[in-house]
Amino acid sequence: MYWTDRRQKFRAVLSGDICVHPGSVHDPISARIAEDLGFELGMFAGSIGSFTVLGVPDIIVMTLTEFAAQAYRINRAGNLPLMVDADHGYGNALNVMRTVQELETAGVGGLSIEDTNLPRPFNEPKPVMLSIAEGIGKMRAAVAGRQDPLLSIFARTSAPAISGTADTIERVKAYSQTGVDAIFLVGVKDRAQLDAISEHTHLPIMMGGLQGDLADKEYLASRKVRIALQGHQPFSAAVQAIYNTLKALREGTAPKDLTGIASAALMKQVTREATYDAWTQQFLEG
Repeated sequence: MYWTDRRQKFRAVLSGDICVHPGSVHDPISARIAEDLGFELGMFAGSIGSFTVLGVPDIIVMTLTEFAAQAYRINRAGNLPLMVDADHGYGNALNVMRTVQELETAGVGGLSIEDTNLPRPFNEPKPVMLSIAEGIGKMRAAVAGRQDPLLSIFARTSAPAISGTADTIERVKAYSQTGVDAIFLVGVKDRAQLDAISEHTHLPIMMGGLQGDLADKEYLASRKVRIALQGHQPFSAAVQAIYNTLKALREGTAPKDLTGIASAALMKQVTREATYDAWTQQFLEG
């Protein structure tokens, strides 16, 4: 498929001067809804991949093949530029190269590789960071694995929450020199911490885990933040809706009395029924 347009739109967000909230998506239908509603980007997180594909917690048991396949299903369903969280790249630096190749082929607009030691090592009760040297190696490998120069690669770090501001600054400075296109910060505690970190990179920033006064988009934009996650409530809402509907049916509610059901018009829209009707008339009915 042709991925150029969506990757150009993705890069336009990074090179702009505003901060956007991406729509959290997990499958073709949710991505179409986000696109129809005008979201500039979609976000497919590793945690949501684990929930959607395997129905398990976010503990890094999903494989690259499973994650890339779901990303491709999302991308082929529309034209929404998609950001994905590729976790630790599914292994060492060489695995990171393979991860970039597979996700690039799947059509993503941007992907992040993080420097947390994943999956959880033996006898390690809390998340720990990779050495900066290994993190640099992973980021350089990600850039080397890219074939389409329009694909955006993010160096992700949870150091703000795990190892503190000083270590984060050292990592951001180092990763900014590896050829990546942006920095992805997770767990920033407050504006003072973001102010201190953002001074040390020339790259656009993506933020996850916003809290307190960090939720102001104008402030974030002034600190080079171009993408800010709001969480992944749409998937949780979908789970709750399915649970409520099945529970009501199990308890004897008649289908006609169910609430919160998508209208026939909305179902036609998100399944692109009009397009398929036109193709049917064109190719099957002569």
